[in-house]
Amino acid sequence: MAIKAIDLRRYEARAKIAKAMAHPSRLLMLDLLQKKSHTVTELTAIVGADQSTVSKHLSILRDVGLVDVRREGAMSYYQLKCACLDGFFSCIETVLMADLACRRDALK
Repeated sequence: MAIKAIDLRRYEARAKIAKAMAHPSRLLMLDLLQKKSHTVTELTAIVGADQSTVSKHLSILRDVGLVDVRREGAMSYYQLKCACLDGFFSCIETVLMADLACRRDALK
């Protein structure tokens, strides 16, 4: 049974979001933005990358709808656009811990 075009587009959109998240610095920024809004300067200091790199990461996250920007005068504050990432990160941690336990058991 062939996949319907509308279903294929949905999976392609999901893959685009997953790809945007598939970088350690972006995951860190998403984790930080769950707690509060940050400027590029703040994120640059925490992430340890140059400002242009952090800006590029934020642009990628904005393009898929995960992050939004709020301007206050000359300052731009980046904020998380969705509140569901906590569950995603919890799921990833569960998978990591289960995999670690399996690897430990295999070494015994």
